[in-house]
Amino acid sequence: MFKFKAFRAIDEPVRCERFVKGHADVLRQYGVTKVTSSNNDWMFNPFVYVVTVELEETGEIVSGLRIHIAHPNYPLPMEMAVSQVDHKIFELVKQYSKEGTGEVSGLWNSKSISGYGVGAVLLIRAGIAIASQLKLGSLLALVAEYTLKPSLQKGFEIEEGIGNSGTFFYPKLDLVATSIVMKDPYNLPMAEAHERETIQDLRNNLQCSKTEIGPRGEFLVEYDLVISNPDWRKDV
Repeated sequence: MFKFKAFRAIDEPVRCERFVKGHADVLRQYGVTKVTSSNNDWMFNPFVYVVTVELEETGEIVSGLRIHIAHPNYPLPMEMAVSQVDHKIFELVKQYSKEGTGEVSGLWNSKSISGYGVGAVLLIRAGIAIASQLKLGSLLALVAEYTLKPSLQKGFEIEEGIGNSGTFFYPKLDLVATSIVMKDPYNLPMAEAHERETIQDLRNNLQCSKTEIGPRGEFLVEYDLVISNPDWRKDV
């Protein structure tokens, strides 16, 4: 069984360390040894929230993502990355941050669970579902080719205001990344109907157990997506 857990990074240092180890292992498997979004300073950032996926049987964290909330003192990972080739990213984030915006970042998935659809499907849904607790007006992301389609299905759209109509070569010159934005994470007007209904159902049942279906068949998931300290604005 997979267990999903949402929390503020600074509240769970041990779980964050386990996230970091798992993410680093996956990056090395793909030949990436240094990447902006893998900088571990986020563990001490009060504007970062995390969703981890662990195996109940072993306690191993096998997948995860982070949501970095835009703040003048804490540049988003995509600001640091994209600014190397396009400084317009700063003004773009500034405009979205007027209503509160967060970047979905650091999405990773262990090869040991590939084929279940945990990372590209269930984890992205969970990240969108917790946006309502954080009262965010939008979500941003810089995604790899394999996560672009499932992200668009869930209501993201390509942000063409930066890069080459939204695309970049990152983190290596042979990897293409695309900037995307979700402009209404509450109503999800751009999402496919099934995805919208599924995410809204998860948002209404943040603590639940569900039988999910993926390419490998059915499997049980326990969700605990209630965030203990969602009010990041009190620290602004």
